[in-house]
Amino acid sequence: MSTPDDAERLSPLVQRWPRASKFLLSGCAATVAELATFPLDLTKTRLQIQGEAALARLGDGATESAPYRGMVRTALGIVQEEGFLKLWQGVAPAIYRHIVYSGGRMVTYEHLREVVFGKSEDKHYPLWKSVIGGMMAGVVGQFLANPTDLVKVQMQMEGKRKLEGKPPRFRGVHHAFAKILAEGGIRGLWAGWVPNIQRAALVNMGDLTTYDTVKHYLVLNTPLEDNITTHGLSSLCSGLVASILGTPADVIKSRIMNQPRDKQGRGLLYKSSTDCLIQAVQGEGFLSLYKGFLPSWLRMTPWSLVFWLTYEKIREMSGVSPF
Repeated sequence: MSTPDDAERLSPLVQRWPRASKFLLSGCAATVAELATFPLDLTKTRLQIQGEAALARLGDGATESAPYRGMVRTALGIVQEEGFLKLWQGVAPAIYRHIVYSGGRMVTYEHLREVVFGKSEDKHYPLWKSVIGGMMAGVVGQFLANPTDLVKVQMQMEGKRKLEGKPPRFRGVHHAFAKILAEGGIRGLWAGWVPNIQRAALVNMGDLTTYDTVKHYLVLNTPLEDNITTHGLSSLCSGLVASILGTPADVIKSRIMNQPRDKQGRGLLYKSSTDCLIQAVQGEGFLSLYKGFLPSWLRMTPWSLVFWLTYEKIREMSGVSPF
């Protein structure tokens, strides 16, 4: 005769450890999406950082040697000047980052939705709850993933430094972590965390909130069922809204994380995210906050599409209920 302990041991892992399982499933889906769309993320980062007005204070000639180029010309320039595989430079820390970030945000959002806030009896989830849940999930996920995001941004700029005749800063991902830790301590790994979580809160308000709201609206109010069509339509909407809300904060984040630092780990260009925002608008105009919007949107949309379709499918294959 089986005991309750035996039944628990024989039950599927997703039932025994639901949060850990969802964390791993979302990490797998994020890895697939990241590999498929990473070249657009690299192009976006290069566009956001070039032409920084603040570099003039340091007498850095990079502002003159890096003319503005559109998304396509920037991507082609990377291939011609650095090599095709350089389009995936920094992909390793990006994958590490998304395993932590996506896992953290998805588990947090579902916990808030199902346990803290709760749905109504008719399965309706108010928009205001979804907005708060999405922003809080983004903050938690991004704070946990900040060290990997810092390494990703800095490694994405290594090819540009080489072309400018500057020595490489890192030999690889682990060397980058070790060097940042040695120069700035534990605190150095969280450089730029404030604009990072600000961006993550806005992006997830656009991504998680929009996907969840649109999907359940379609399921509850139209003939569409909870299938790949509904998932695709919802993810397309979430990618657009996330790009619109998140690009300004993404520009600020990229600049703060990539700026040179003194021996104490303090930035030499910007005192804070607010200071970076003011300098960008005063020195380059308001539209500088939307540098890299096109590759950001073109990346966010397929990333969102690949992530959500993969995530929903592997949840189904693993016996986990739909998101």
